[in-house]
Amino acid sequence: MDEYHSSDTNALGFCLLPSELIQSILFSLALPEILRMKLVNKFLSYLISDQDFIRQCNLRSRSATWLFVYKKRWRRDAILHGFSDQSNRWFKICIEDLIKQVVFYPEEDIYLLTASGNIFLFASNSQKAVIAVNLVSKAVKKIPPCPLGPRGTSSWRRSGMKLVPESSDSGHFRFLFVELVGNSPVVFEYNSETEKWQCREAREGKGNFAGNDCMFLNAHNAPQESLVVAIGSEYIPPLILRPRFGNREQQASWVNVNDRRHVYGDGHVMIMRSRDQRRAKVLCSIEVWGISLRSGNWEYVSNVPSEIMEQIGKPYGVMIGCLEARNGRIRVVLMSNYEGSWDIIWLTYHQQSGVWNWVLLPDCKMKGANLAGITFSSGLSLT
Repeated sequence: MDEYHSSDTNALGFCLLPSELIQSILFSLALPEILRMKLVNKFLSYLISDQDFIRQCNLRSRSATWLFVYKKRWRRDAILHGFSDQSNRWFKICIEDLIKQVVFYPEEDIYLLTASGNIFLFASNSQKAVIAVNLVSKAVKKIPPCPLGPRGTSSWRRSGMKLVPESSDSGHFRFLFVELVGNSPVVFEYNSETEKWQCREAREGKGNFAGNDCMFLNAHNAPQESLVVAIGSEYIPPLILRPRFGNREQQASWVNVNDRRHVYGDGHVMIMRSRDQRRAKVLCSIEVWGISLRSGNWEYVSNVPSEIMEQIGKPYGVMIGCLEARNGRIRVVLMSNYEGSWDIIWLTYHQQSGVWNWVLLPDCKMKGANLAGITFSSGLSLT
């Protein structure tokens, strides 16, 4: 009882501060913290719901990049963990009650596919459905099956799909993915406003795409040659690209294909090389390559400096990765497991300055949990 009384007293004391000071304090918080503050009392709810506050808050929060890790303890809970590059701790978001609106089986396995803005897409394995969740409005809906029919979780490739929220704060979005149909790459696009799918077949040939004006979806990934589709304006057919590596990569990397892992995304590929150490592997180098818009082949971009590699080169048994390139920055995250313990590495490369940054992450406390998806996201807002 004393604990609740103390909490109420603290909230009341906070609300007695000058409004300008309260706003300044709120602006220093991450979005999940602001949303929780909105539930404290009517005064804070009114202040946070003010249009001027929302506009200023959105300008700040949309510049943040988030890393989301979805983990689930078997038949117990469904927790989304988020970490922002403008914060210093993980935020726990329970989505179990939201998912239950469309998934009625407690033992159902749900996997995080991708996220952007306030929209998160999850895949249900048994129902072979995609579920869209808006974490701010709490809206949940199943996306109608695509023209290819229902798809299980193993059918989705991270590098082959893209979620694009509408910029009008309407809550609507577009979801695109590419798939080979009869050996031809076809782009499937869902519009949440019309609730309809449309498809476009990619064509061979040379295009006039500017790097910032198109998105890249991988239809097929292979060390020797990938099949990537570049998507620009809706009035221009998607273009097929077949990037290959040049002489440098062929001479340096094809000696032992077992020591390399590739992670693709947004027209780039991350190459991780490892060496054996007893019953584990140790990460020893990371390179990033991008598609050259002149030649259409992979072009060397940069490698992680040795001083960073010395700190992140830990033993691992299993490793997965995620890569995004946006607004002149390339972000990569590596999740590794060694003897039951998870480790997460977040690296950012600033293309203009040529500088790598290592984003230090606190422990996500993954021990005993099942990893069910990881993704970068940006554009979180109060609306």
